[in-house]
Amino acid sequence: MMQLEIKNLSFSYEKNQQILHNVSVSFQNGSDDQTSLPTAIIGQNGAGKSTLVKLLKGLIKPDQGQILQDNQAISTQSVAEIARQIGMVFQNPNDQIFKNTVSAELEFGMKNLGFDKMKIRENVAFVAELFSLNDVLDKNPYDLSLSTRKLITVASVMAMDPKIIIFDEPTIAQDLRGKKALSKAIKLLSEQGKIVISILHDMEFVYDNFPRVIVMNEGEILADDTRERIFDDEALIKKAGLDTPVAVKIAKLKK
Repeated sequence: MMQLEIKNLSFSYEKNQQILHNVSVSFQNGSDDQTSLPTAIIGQNGAGKSTLVKLLKGLIKPDQGQILQDNQAISTQSVAEIARQIGMVFQNPNDQIFKNTVSAELEFGMKNLGFDKMKIRENVAFVAELFSLNDVLDKNPYDLSLSTRKLITVASVMAMDPKIIIFDEPTIAQDLRGKKALSKAIKLLSEQGKIVISILHDMEFVYDNFPRVIVMNEGEILADDTRERIFDDEALIKKAGLDTPVAVKIAKLKK
């Protein structure tokens, strides 16, 4: 069983301006409860979502508390060790794309982690097929649409085969084709036993793809439950300043 556990985490960018307040939550695979399900973290801007995932990736350090990956504090791990275990897809693909061709970009992370040539070819072929990138492998990513560049970053992270994948707003600027590809990827990652976590504002995509939902507000976790219970709680959704998915609204009208 693989586990990612957050214990009593607090963080401030400046003194007297705490962004996260004593947050505790766990994610794992192979269990019978909801902690093993693909998880969406939702909340308004400023709720602490992005700060939380930066802490999970080891990009910033907490003021207090611990983040444990399989009972080992990530603060004791090197950048390379964290990269092997935890992959993150940034909201803006331009912050993540460095190479001049799509194929080189897909290979980049694996080469840095020491994958052998055969495994690199195998993984590139797999993700290129999964995200319909075979026809653009020789193209410069910056000659392609923003939605395609976002898929390239997802494919690049998946190619590195991390145990945990974190998405930051994967549906922003994404077209219908891209959203379908993302849905397929999330399902596949879950079936492979990966821990899948995503920050999202797209409540329709949340409801369709993430059985577990964590609601954050003002640096705290308001709720951690199934999507059905979360979106059925009108008081909770109102307090968090969120929208109810259309499917939930229609279901309530039919009752």
